[in-house]
Amino acid sequence: MKQFLDEDFLLNYDVAKVLYDNYASKLPIIDYHCHVSPKEISENKSYSNITELWLGGDHYKWRAIRSCGVAEKYITGDASDYEKFKAYATIMPKLMGNPLYHWSHLELKRYFGYDGILNADTCDEVWNLCNQKLLSPKMRVKNIIKSSGVELLCTTDDPTDSLEYHKVIAEDKEFKTKVLPAWRPDKALKVDVKGYRSYIDLLKSVSGVDITDIKTLKDALIKRMDFFDEAGCKTADHGIDNYIPFALYKNEKQLDDIFKKAYETDGMTTPEEADTFKTAMLAFFGSEYVKRKWVMQIHYGVNRNPNTKFFAKIGPDTGFDVIDGNASSGVNLAKLLNFMYSDEALPRTVIYSINPNDNEIIGTIIGAFQNDSDGGMPRVMQGSAWWFNDNNTGMRAQMISLANLSAFGNFLGMLTDSRSFISYPRHEYFRRILCNLIGEWVENGEYPADIESIANIIMDICYNNTKNYFRF
Repeated sequence: MKQFLDEDFLLNYDVAKVLYDNYASKLPIIDYHCHVSPKEISENKSYSNITELWLGGDHYKWRAIRSCGVAEKYITGDASDYEKFKAYATIMPKLMGNPLYHWSHLELKRYFGYDGILNADTCDEVWNLCNQKLLSPKMRVKNIIKSSGVELLCTTDDPTDSLEYHKVIAEDKEFKTKVLPAWRPDKALKVDVKGYRSYIDLLKSVSGVDITDIKTLKDALIKRMDFFDEAGCKTADHGIDNYIPFALYKNEKQLDDIFKKAYETDGMTTPEEADTFKTAMLAFFGSEYVKRKWVMQIHYGVNRNPNTKFFAKIGPDTGFDVIDGNASSGVNLAKLLNFMYSDEALPRTVIYSINPNDNEIIGTIIGAFQNDSDGGMPRVMQGSAWWFNDNNTGMRAQMISLANLSAFGNFLGMLTDSRSFISYPRHEYFRRILCNLIGEWVENGEYPADIESIANIIMDICYNNTKNYFRF
C-alpha cells in the first residue's frame, strides 16, 4: 500500500516516475487561462488568514461544502473566517475521489509544509500553521507566483478594462513573471441579456467612439483590441455558455437592426437574432485575431445559474453552474469554423467543452481545420479537460480521446482556470497524470521505451507547445 501523497503520488510505473522526476517536474509553468486578479498582483497582496487566500472566491470549494449540506452562512455568508475554514476542514474526509481532496492537500504541502490530513480534528492545527506562515513576506502574491515556478500567466479582462494594473506589474523589474491581459469580449455579444445597453454605454465611454450601429461597435472594439495588443495581449477567450451559435446573416443592415433593437430594448432580442449576431461577431473577431496573431479560445457547454434563487441572492460564478448537453454544438462548431476559415478569419483556435461527451466530437472537428498554420503548429486544437473535467478521470479521458483521434504530441497541456494564487499545484497534478498515462502505454508495450523521445513529448506538452502556439 502506497503512502498518501508520497513522492510517487499518481505515478504507478517506473517510466512514469523517471518522466515526472527528471523532466515534467522541472519545467516552468505557463498559465495561459486563469482568473486571478491583476490588481492583487500589482499590490503584492498579503492575506490575513487561510480562508481569505483559500476559500475567498473559490466556487469549486463552495460547491463541495454545499454538497455536504452545510448552511450557506458558512460558505458565502456572514460566518467568521475561522468558521468557514472549519466547515471546509470538517467536510474534507467526505471528498474522497474528488480532485479537491488532492488539490487541497497538495496546496497545504507545497505552500505551508503541512504533511498531515485536513479534517475536523486537525482544523485548528492547520488554521494556526497557515496563518503563521502567511505572516511571512514569502507568502505575498508575487512570491507565491515566483515560488510556484510561473513564467507567464494570462489574466481574463473585459474590453473596457483599463489594464492599469498590468502596466504597474510590467514596470516592476524585480518581478520576472510576465502577466499579460487576455481579451474576454463576451458582454459585447450578449444582445439577448439584460444590461446590454449599459455595457455599450460603458464601451462608448472607454473607447471614445460614439457607438450607434454595427460599424461603430466594431470600430470601438478594434480600438480596444489595439490597446490590449500594445499591452502584450496574445490571446482572446470567448465564454459562449450553452451552445455554439451558428446562423448566417444576410447583410450589414440585418446586423444593424439586431444591434439597435438590443440597445433600445436592453437585451430583448430573439434567440435567432442573437445567434445571427454572435455568428457574425465571432467571425469579425476571428479576422482581427488573424491580423494580430492572437490565439482564439472558445469555451462552451455551460448552463449558467440554473438556481435562480441563489443567482438573485449572491450572483454569478458562485458554484451553481452545470454542464449543458446541447446536441447541436458539434454541428454548429464545424459550420462556424468553416465559415471563418473560408473567409480567412480563422486564427489559431483552442476549443474546450465542459461536456465530456464532446471530447470525440471536438477531436474529429479539429482534424478538419488544422492545416495551413504557420510555425509548424496545427491551426485548431482541443483544450485541456475543463472545469468539471479537470480531475484524474476527466484528464485521462480527454487525453486518451485526443490521442486516439489526433496528434497527442501537439497537446497544449494544463491551465488553472482559477481565481486562487495557490492553485498552481493543479499543473503538478496534471503532469503526474500525464506521465503516468504515457508510462502505462510504455509498460503495456503500446509505445517504445525510448526515454529521450518520450521526454521530448512530455516537455512539449507541459511547456514548449504552449510557448510556441501562443507565441509567448
